[in-house]
Amino acid sequence: QVQLVESRGSLVQPGGSLRVSCEASGSLFSVYHMAWYRQAPGKQRELVASLGSDSSTYYADSVKGRFTISRGNAKNTVYLQMNSLKPEDTAVYYCNVRQLGNDYWGQGTQVTVSS
Repeated sequence: QVQLVESRGSLVQPGGSLRVSCEASGSLFSVYHMAWYRQAPGKQRELVASLGSDSSTYYADSVKGRFTISRGNAKNTVYLQMNSLKPEDTAVYYCNVRQLGNDYWGQGTQVTVSS
């Protein structure tokens, strides 16, 4: 089993920045994929950014140039740096680890962008 613990979200003003983190623990192997998803009220969960074990990255068009996904030195922590935040970025953000075909999820952290 893999456990994921996310940092607390926050209320941020439009144009502001926020970094959220996710620490993975448990039965982790050396190769796994980490990602951030988000779900806004009334919408489906969507992939925001992902980071492969080979350090390849993917970003949704809506966040390209504003968000950055990265791994910590310990490799079991993933960060999402969010800059130039917009009200439409308001959502619950979920950390995801995919390993050997299995998906593991964090509990979700609320990010609200509002003045």
